[in-house]
Amino acid sequence: MTDGAHSGWYAVRCLFAMEGVLELEGGERTYEERITLWQAPSREAAIERAEVEARAYAAALAPGQFLELAQSYQLFDAPADGVEVFSLLRTSDLSPSNYLNAFFDTGGERQQDSP
Repeated sequence: MTDGAHSGWYAVRCLFAMEGVLELEGGERTYEERITLWQAPSREAAIERAEVEARAYAAALAPGQFLELAQSYQLFDAPADGVEVFSLLRTSDLSPSNYLNAFFDTGGERQQDSP
């Protein structure tokens, strides 16, 4: 949409820690970053919907943990609802809070502000 109209679609990135079978030697954890798409009237509504899905996804990881990180990006074209568009698995020996601080809360992040 080139006229500046709001598409109603948001990509929401959520972060997960996987426990148990995916935990490697030396105490390293595997972390997953997922981006899903949501049609919603606002950024806040998209994040709320994504957080509900993220908690269900974490429960299915058996056991896994949603790290309560959800960030959104407003799309300008309409894709399909709820489709995962990105996933990254990373191995780390950091605790969940240290992992968030090291990779996602360094002070150097650039995020899209809501209008």
